[in-house]
Amino acid sequence: MMSYYPENALIVQSDRTILLEVHSPTAEVAREAIAPFAELVKSPEHIHTYRLTPLSIWNARAAGLAVERMVEALQTYSKYVVPDAVLQEIEVLGKRYGLTRLEQSDDGFSLLLKVADKPLAELLLREEAIAPLLEQRLSPLSFRVNPGFRGLLKKALVEVGYPAEDLAGYVSGDALPLNLRPVAHNGQAFNLRPYQKEAADVFYQSGRVQGGSGVICLPCGAGKTIVGMTAMAQVQENTLILTTSLTSVRQWRRELIDKTDLTEDAIAEYSGEIKSTGPVTLATYQILTYRPHKEADFPHFSLFQARAWGLIIYDEVHLLPAPVFRITAELQARRRLGLTATLIREDGREGDVFALIGPKRYDVPWRELEAQGFIATATCTEIRVSQDEDEQMSYAVAPRRQQFRIAAENPRKVDVVLQLLQQETGHKILVIGEYIDQLKTLARATGFPLITGQTAQQQRETLYQQFREGAIAGLVLSRVGNFALDLPDADVLIQVSGKYGSRQEEAQRLGRILRPKSDGRTAKFYTLVSQRTCEEDFARHRQLFLTEQGYGYQIEILDRD
Repeated sequence: MMSYYPENALIVQSDRTILLEVHSPTAEVAREAIAPFAELVKSPEHIHTYRLTPLSIWNARAAGLAVERMVEALQTYSKYVVPDAVLQEIEVLGKRYGLTRLEQSDDGFSLLLKVADKPLAELLLREEAIAPLLEQRLSPLSFRVNPGFRGLLKKALVEVGYPAEDLAGYVSGDALPLNLRPVAHNGQAFNLRPYQKEAADVFYQSGRVQGGSGVICLPCGAGKTIVGMTAMAQVQENTLILTTSLTSVRQWRRELIDKTDLTEDAIAEYSGEIKSTGPVTLATYQILTYRPHKEADFPHFSLFQARAWGLIIYDEVHLLPAPVFRITAELQARRRLGLTATLIREDGREGDVFALIGPKRYDVPWRELEAQGFIATATCTEIRVSQDEDEQMSYAVAPRRQQFRIAAENPRKVDVVLQLLQQETGHKILVIGEYIDQLKTLARATGFPLITGQTAQQQRETLYQQFREGAIAGLVLSRVGNFALDLPDADVLIQVSGKYGSRQEEAQRLGRILRPKSDGRTAKFYTLVSQRTCEEDFARHRQLFLTEQGYGYQIEILDRD
């Protein structure tokens, strides 16, 4: 007779998925027990689904979680006997982490790759991606490695399933005395939230070689910038901060001046407009990946060697461009901190983030921070809008690659936006979309200013400030609105079109309205989708990340003759 423990919350299945019954009396402790080593797939109302993957297990091992603890968590909280195959998989994958180790050589001029046993050494010597990176075999279980190959070797070892524990340490950067202010410039007390301090602590680990590299995952609006500044205060060395846009650069500058004792002249900007460096340098991914033509070198990569950096911060690390991955492979002797709301990469390169930036060090479910009042409560509504007969015919006869845009630019969406503005009068509203012609039409219809990639940076900053001050009630934004907008009072977002099925974008856009509101009001996220089109299919995929985080979607269908 199969053993059955009805009070337990977990059902562990042989396909490596774990189901968690939310209403079970042990649900909360079970979730806390498995969250460090199981990847959350989705979290709707009643049953949450987790998945065991090599990366989820290796991230847990890198954080110091023993295989035995993972096995114990499943066995303690499972309703049924855990399948042997799952336990064996955890043991095999978990014990692979650390079978290869990178250490500093005694002479300090090279690295050593140490392996656990001779069969593994022989296996690695026969791997095409690894053998060229091993400079010299020093003993049956150790190899000399050129320090310049440190990142490439780690990436290759992840790809063959033997992730290295990197204990080679870091070079020291130039000193940067930096302290967080107990009181911000605006006179308000500045206190680190508990999870922000904990995130920085698990990254830095008091300067031990086990710390100093990795990724912090926190929801938009939860203060990832503050975590970055806290890490800077711990490291106390020159810091290079890479981010997505000039708007984000300016936001980092404001936060650094407001909440640390850095002076203005200690913070430099390296962008398309200004190219200077300082003890803290803010740069955009765009300037770093610029080159005059496809065969040319990247002229601004010299920034990585411009100073003795002790820390490199990769803001929105899930968007890291491939060229920056390549240069990061050469920067393994610098401490590296990735900040993101989601490690989902549409190109599937999460393994590269693990190898080259570092393992996930800290993660908090969005709804947990919502429950604690650190981010706003939000409701999500999908409004399905019919097309008129001419639009339906245009869609039906269009080539497949053009159908999405026709659906996305459905003219009837303009009327729905105007209805929502009337319904949400008095709120601070963002209208965001993908296609400029559609956005121009919406700007004319709503009277809201339009901000696109062509809007001058000074004009953007002026409009953002007017929005913050209440001089304007809303903005129409292109995809420039996806990231790093410091608009804490925005509480309604209307998404009229998006980038196909991007879960990243869905998460980032919701994040624009998740800053906690002073009066505790609920944020509202509306998505407009054309009925009976491929846009419905893409919308389902976009919603995946938010349903994984526990957000339900209410669906409204607007039929119109």
